[in-house]
Amino acid sequence: MANLSFFGLGIMGAPMARHLIEAGHDLAVWSHTPNKAKKFAHEFGARPCETPEEAAKGADFAFLCVGDTAMSRGAILGPRGVVRGGPPNLVIVDCSTISPAESRLMGAEVRRAGMQHLDAPCTGSRPGAEAGTLTFMVGGDEQVFERTRPYFKVMGDLLYYCGGPGAGLHAKLTQNLILGVLLQAFNEGLVLSTKAGVDPALILEILNNSAARSGLISYKAPYVFARNFVTNFSLKWLEKDMGLMVDSGADLGVPLPVASLAQQLFRAAIARGYGEDDMCGSIRLLEEIAGTEVSVSREEASS
Repeated sequence: MANLSFFGLGIMGAPMARHLIEAGHDLAVWSHTPNKAKKFAHEFGARPCETPEEAAKGADFAFLCVGDTAMSRGAILGPRGVVRGGPPNLVIVDCSTISPAESRLMGAEVRRAGMQHLDAPCTGSRPGAEAGTLTFMVGGDEQVFERTRPYFKVMGDLLYYCGGPGAGLHAKLTQNLILGVLLQAFNEGLVLSTKAGVDPALILEILNNSAARSGLISYKAPYVFARNFVTNFSLKWLEKDMGLMVDSGADLGVPLPVASLAQQLFRAAIARGYGEDDMCGSIRLLEEIAGTEVSVSREEASS
């Protein structure tokens, strides 16, 4: 069993950390919200810490799952960050979805401090984190990845080694770019067909039996029909990820016009107050503009 630390105890991080404890590992935890760390530690037997520096002391591996690039940099390299307290050869595994360019810079600083760094964003949203079935896309030294594999397998089913530093993040952002564009296409298509008088449940059946079939649409449509926007993956984080994609496109000289437009529409939905809701709640922006609602009867929603 290993001495581990975990930073970030939100919708994704808390169940990920819980799986590591259930696998028998000793875990020190830290959160930007101190009460989260204390509550988690009381419920699951972890050691709550006041700073990342404290939590990293004596750890073999340190995992992060925080909201954005600034939070990641602060936890790793800040005045009371992981590198201040971590032992030599500590492996820092950043499961956050952040800027690939910034992640590479942070990784270089970590290595200069005598430690190792992997970018390892994950997908699967809240259900995957709770079930321990996440998918990890990993960038960094392949030998370090192999050393970390047993801990990934506690939290997820699928592991993809994508290449050197930043490659895992580029893979994750590619997935979320396509996901975001598909979501916006779903929003537009269902609002259009519903206003035209076509039953949304019928449209979903047609989509599921056509070349336009999408796992995302099949999964999210029933939530929209039932007007259930409880958060599995919030709209504000999808919009953040779309912004990272647009920035990466600028860095690499790749035009991303459709992704850029989708991001702006998601930002408009956030401005309407939908940012904390699940990403499928973004459809309400177009519904309000069009004066229609994509919903079905309770009987249809449960069938």
